[in-house]
Amino acid sequence: MAHRMTVPGLFPPPDYAHAAVVETDRRLAFLAGAVPLDSDGKLVGPDDFVAQTEQVLANLESALAALGCGLRDVVSTTVSVATSDPADLSRVWEVVRAGGLTLGPHASTLLGVACLGYTGQLVEITAVAEIP
Repeated sequence: MAHRMTVPGLFPPPDYAHAAVVETDRRLAFLAGAVPLDSDGKLVGPDDFVAQTEQVLANLESALAALGCGLRDVVSTTVSVATSDPADLSRVWEVVRAGGLTLGPHASTLLGVACLGYTGQLVEITAVAEIP
């Protein structure tokens, strides 16, 4: 079972944990970055942070389901957003919050980056999950 915690004495994080510790005989899954491509490889939501984040979460959920787990089993994420504007980061984080990843809450890092792998890609989420 994953134990998620906020650390006393540190500023309380909004909707994520400072740390997640897994002491179990279960397996961990380290997922590659989920990207905003549909099943045909077409970029979803060009120039749209919200649409891309929704597609990324849907793809992440599909990958987790293939492993027998779901968003509730995610213990850690890195959310990368191709922007230098904090308002864009906030837009993406609001979609992540609404998408169920903060149910744990899980440990997360939100980053503004210069570039992601696909032309026009704005969002990517990598995750670690505990497989029940």
